[in-house]
Amino acid sequence: MGGRSVKQFCVAVGLVIGLVAAGCASTGPSTSTSTGFSLPFSGPAQFEHLAPTKATDPSQINVPIGQRRADQIARQLGLKKENVLTEQQFLEFISGGGVGGDKKSAALADRSVQIFTNTNGRPLTSDVDGVSTETVLASYGLFVNKKGLLLSLANRIAPTRIANRLLAPDGYINTWFMNNGAEDSLVQLYKSAYTVEALYGNQAQQTSGPWQLVTNTKDGASTQVGMSMAPALWLTNFALLYTLKPEIAAYMPAYWTPIPTAVADAILATKATGFVQYSEYASYFPSPR
Repeated sequence: MGGRSVKQFCVAVGLVIGLVAAGCASTGPSTSTSTGFSLPFSGPAQFEHLAPTKATDPSQINVPIGQRRADQIARQLGLKKENVLTEQQFLEFISGGGVGGDKKSAALADRSVQIFTNTNGRPLTSDVDGVSTETVLASYGLFVNKKGLLLSLANRIAPTRIANRLLAPDGYINTWFMNNGAEDSLVQLYKSAYTVEALYGNQAQQTSGPWQLVTNTKDGASTQVGMSMAPALWLTNFALLYTLKPEIAAYMPAYWTPIPTAVADAILATKATGFVQYSEYASYFPSPR
């Protein structure tokens, strides 16, 4: 499939998303009785069951989904493993190689992948008050950046949020895929549930202020979790990572868990930035495994 047909397909997808957006906006807020997440955070009801469930035991926190579960989710979203990037394409993409490769954009994508898969055995290393510190916080929807700040993955200064610019119709990812023989991978991604999940995810980000936390309300209790663990955002990111490399998507968190109340309150109290110093709240989180 040539680049021209891919571009035409992307335009068609944009029109469909516009129609879905109008429908979504007219539905108003509603809360899923099964998960406790409301629209737009929950995404379409038919896919919500594929997203992580709430951890019911501390041993489940920051556990990755594993390859078997990743493949099952992918199939139900409309992603076939034979149509994702080849190993060679992935290595070129993530290193900034190939036709039209850009090392800066590739480094941003690579860093985002590391943050999305910050599960057990895959710690992030940060400078926390001058000390090199490892953290694993994926199930909370939070991460510690290289400067020791604790924030949501959807915070405006997070690489995972900045990377949204790579996903624009004429952005780095689309352009690189079309220039490097990955048109089929791109078309499969847009034909999958990714398109509608991304729409809901974008609406969720636009309504969550600088904090980018999500309220989950179930069984009379309300808790907070980082935006990346809401079904719409998690499934959007999963589809992207699976398209890049299924083995990487298998490291995404299998369960979400509430942010400790004191930590969530501190983040919400920042008013404008949405982040706090990790060193002040490290004791609320388990040590990396």
